[in-house]
Amino acid sequence: MHIVLIRHGQPQWVRDGLSVVDPPLTDLGRQQAEQVGEALAGEHFDHVIVSPLRRARETAAPLLRRLGRDEVVEPFLEEIREPNWHGTPAELASAAYAEERTRAAEERWTGLSGGGEPPRDFVERVRVGAGEYWERQGMYRARQILPVWHLDNPDLRVAIVAHAGTNGVLLCQLLGLDPVPWEWDRFVTMHASVTRLSSLQMRDGHTFSLGRLSDVEHLPTGARTA
Repeated sequence: MHIVLIRHGQPQWVRDGLSVVDPPLTDLGRQQAEQVGEALAGEHFDHVIVSPLRRARETAAPLLRRLGRDEVVEPFLEEIREPNWHGTPAELASAAYAEERTRAAEERWTGLSGGGEPPRDFVERVRVGAGEYWERQGMYRARQILPVWHLDNPDLRVAIVAHAGTNGVLLCQLLGLDPVPWEWDRFVTMHASVTRLSSLQMRDGHTFSLGRLSDVEHLPTGARTA
């Protein structure tokens, strides 16, 4: 089985000094989306699924157009839900994240002081939703401690267009790593990057190998952003 995790292109988080909730891509982000779409257009995917957020859907659009596929949105791929900062000074969001990073590790599970979705709830939401999605594809975790999976179709190829946080949660789930409240910082991926996992057959199932993390070779050096 081959799983491709694509992070969205550069979003316009700030407009005229004010925060934008569910932002569109910047001009550069749209260029990145076209370039990652072109890079993957020659590959076969049995499924392409997309986060419901605008930046991911705009990133997926060029690839879907080239593949001749319809958009398939999976709600569990939504990034962690921030407080409603739309229209507030951008410094407010920056200060909230700076304060959160000063906390002890366990305290970070509670999330931002201004509200939003706690990381504990976010990780659980993505893991549960992903587990249900994988089961629909004939894939489920074997009943043992080691990260071994049963695959009905080991040749399945799935592309996922989402976010640093959700893709980080998926990586940890597939590789058998314990969750942390900073999933987007554990595996650092750049905008419009491609991360690849492949299944490795064992006697009693399959495990996943991380073949490539945050590949941006399809982007010109000047178009690489984080």
